Amino acid sequence: MAAGEIERQLAALRPSLLAIARLQLRNDAWAEDVVSETMIAALEGAERFAAQSQVKTWVVGILKHKIIDQFRRARREVSTDAEVEAAEVETFDELFLEDGHRANMPAEWGNPESSFERSQFFEVLQACVDQLPASLGRIFMMREWLDYETAQICKELGITSTNCFVMLYRARMRLRECLEMNWFGAQGHT
Repeated sequence: MAAGEIERQLAALRPSLLAIARLQLRNDAWAEDVVSETMIAALEGAERFAAQSQVKTWVVGILKHKIIDQFRRARREVSTDAEVEAAEVETFDELFLEDGHRANMPAEWGNPESSFERSQFFEVLQACVDQLPASLGRIFMMREWLDYETAQICKELGITSTNCFVMLYRARMRLRECLEMNWFGAQGHT
């Protein structure tokens, strides 16, 4: 692939890469840095790109590694937000009856496969992830998008596996609630 073509495709991908980085890092300066590093790495490695995948897939792979590198660089700078949030006493008792069943049954989600085909779903999902507290969003994205194992997350954030599981549970519950209200709920997206 010609260098000019790669440059054109990279320029077109930059807004998407920046959105992904901002979602992951929740820090505009860091996001700008990792996207710049990604673009430089892609341009420097353009001759090695064998076009066995789409340029977007290749560049997002580079971005994932740059985000992981940024997490490692910032590990010492991470505030105690993750520990504070994990230590908060938060109960979900109000969601359940005494017999252990949910107080309110979850909304019918319809056919999930057809929902995934709608790009609007991903916009709503991204908005829901954006609404998560920073520490919950970070841990959720590390697990689900960066494919970190629990041990890796705990090491990177300096938390226990119990705290990690609690935080992932809270993130998933909040995402579920947000999706039920903004996608699967009364708006008729079934």
